[in-house]
Amino acid sequence: MTDRQGPSIQAIRDAAEQLRGRIIETPVTMLASDRIKPYLPESAEVSIKLELFQHAGSFKARGALLNVSALTDEERKRGVTTVSAGNHALALSWAAAQEKVHAKVVMPEASDPVRVEGCRKMGAEVILTRDVHAAFAEMERIRDDEGRTVVHPFEGPRTTLGTATCGLEFATAVPDLDAVIIPVGGGGLISGMACAFRQMNPNIEIIGVEPFGADSMYRSFETGQPEKLEKVHTIADSLGSPLAMPYSFAVTKDNVDRIIRVEDDSLRKYMALLFDALKIAVEPAGAASTAALGTVLREEMRGRKVGVIACGSNISEEKFGKLAGEGRALF
Repeated sequence: MTDRQGPSIQAIRDAAEQLRGRIIETPVTMLASDRIKPYLPESAEVSIKLELFQHAGSFKARGALLNVSALTDEERKRGVTTVSAGNHALALSWAAAQEKVHAKVVMPEASDPVRVEGCRKMGAEVILTRDVHAAFAEMERIRDDEGRTVVHPFEGPRTTLGTATCGLEFATAVPDLDAVIIPVGGGGLISGMACAFRQMNPNIEIIGVEPFGADSMYRSFETGQPEKLEKVHTIADSLGSPLAMPYSFAVTKDNVDRIIRVEDDSLRKYMALLFDALKIAVEPAGAASTAALGTVLREEMRGRKVGVIACGSNISEEKFGKLAGEGRALF
């Protein structure tokens, strides 16, 4: 790109070609069911990208595979490490297995047991810590002591390039969107998707959405620099990054129009609605953009063509049932 930060459209297309046959080109469909239309903006045409059908259950597989496949022979011998509440840990475990590289992943103890076990089943070594701050510290220790390559959960050009391929697919499938709403944790997903959309559809409005209890990117937009939260409190653990970081923040700030916030109860409600409408069991993060569309953005998106993304589905049956049940009680 010449006037904005982030990968060029040619670099994104090259990455998509590199991933072809290894990554699933996930489907896009309309949210047109009578079960959910009453909870969306009037007369809006809503397209949803079903990235929850990706390898390892989320968009994270794209950036993880680009990062691992770029390792040198010496780096492959030493292995990789990361910190993640689950989706990136799963994706890196999957990508490392594809490339025959050993992965050691650090996860908070509160991570969904389904995610922890999924990492182990793919051959990764899992280290559990008391919270996300301790997890980052442990990852740094592993890097220093063992010489492993850190594949950060959201920060870095290859990670952004990976998620840009998701945006490329979406923008190609629906080239005339008026707006797209993208969940924000640390910024890995939105930075890449926004780069692709901004270059393919320059006039599109790009909106990020965070939970109120994990709004590091919202606060960073307010101050104009990456901010760190002292505490994170949200049911959307995949959106629970306590901080924004320089690269993903800069790319996001340069390509995204604004960041909005939603309540956890809205995530619960739209988890239930997406299950009723499409029979998909999304984790809270996977409901975030649809929840934002149906609540905070409902009036201003009337009659517009809008894109949303179901970005992940790594949640246990028990936890999904509990949260979606709580969501149904809100109708």
